[in-house]
Amino acid sequence: MDLKALLSSLNDFASLSFAESWDNVGLLVEPSPPHTVNTLFLTNDLTEEVMEEALQKKADLILSYHPPIFRPMKHVTWKTWKERLVIRALENRVGIYSPHTAYDAAPQGVNNWLAQGLGVCTSRPIQPSQAPNHPTDGTHRVEFSVNQTQDLDRVMSEVKRIGDISLTSFSARVDDEEQTRISLNCSQKALMQVVAFLSQNRQLYQKTEILSLEKPLLLHTGMGRLCTLDEPVSLATMIERIKRYLKLPHLRLALGVGRTLESRVEVVALCAGSGSSVLRGVQADLYLTGEMSHHDILDAASQGINVILCEHSNTERGFLSDLRDRLGAHLENKINIILSETDRDPLRVI
Repeated sequence: MDLKALLSSLNDFASLSFAESWDNVGLLVEPSPPHTVNTLFLTNDLTEEVMEEALQKKADLILSYHPPIFRPMKHVTWKTWKERLVIRALENRVGIYSPHTAYDAAPQGVNNWLAQGLGVCTSRPIQPSQAPNHPTDGTHRVEFSVNQTQDLDRVMSEVKRIGDISLTSFSARVDDEEQTRISLNCSQKALMQVVAFLSQNRQLYQKTEILSLEKPLLLHTGMGRLCTLDEPVSLATMIERIKRYLKLPHLRLALGVGRTLESRVEVVALCAGSGSSVLRGVQADLYLTGEMSHHDILDAASQGINVILCEHSNTERGFLSDLRDRLGAHLENKINIILSETDRDPLRVI
């Protein structure tokens, strides 16, 4: 597949607009065009060892879940390992693409995959995503009424002179008086001009309503998942399910105050990777994530919430097998998709 066509298909699979604003997602390294992709190489983290494997397996594009380029680079030399990744990719005409939080939020993404290890449950995003655009023009709606004694034509003319607005009017009866209701959508910049005009007329301004237009929420899309089990289980049973699903010999557990291994688990709040900011304050029997700060763990435990930590990438990496199958079907098996065999979490228990 041509690289541009593949990028378009990847965006159709999970839109990059789902990603958090702070994230660095999409095509990070691009060989000079045209660039044909026969082999797509999947990894959770792109280390130098993983890059060597990708080159040996003749990868044309590396999909690295975590972006290897996050902070801006001031130079590209052989000095640091991330700079060397860029050099080796360009020298060997290998592209690098990262979806990161776009895949966290996607309905068929990392957090949904992680939730499947809990058992049969219903789930919803903890922090729902918003649509990338407003359903209507502008970011604010301004509404006010003009009565019959006021100069409607003059008011309409003055308002229309303000750029970046869309305006409608209709008849309305207010306090047994026939009035014309004006409703306009405008940008943040235009809002200040509209307010400045209306404030010149005390009667108009006193009856003005200003609404902030929110982008609609996207169903089943967003950060984290709040999962309610169809059949509650003991904490001990849930621990075994998670270890089995993630193929881990051990994990870390903080018992909530007053809880034991036999305590009932019905509601699980989870977030793949680092979950502190997403899970903080969520009511649940159990928090499941890769890592959390010491103090956030103490806060959760004090509220009787159990916390399970599996190390950061252990809550993400298993998704890649599912991704390989899903992408294969989505791309109609037009390219070869392979998983890294050397990618692993950097932490070990010894």
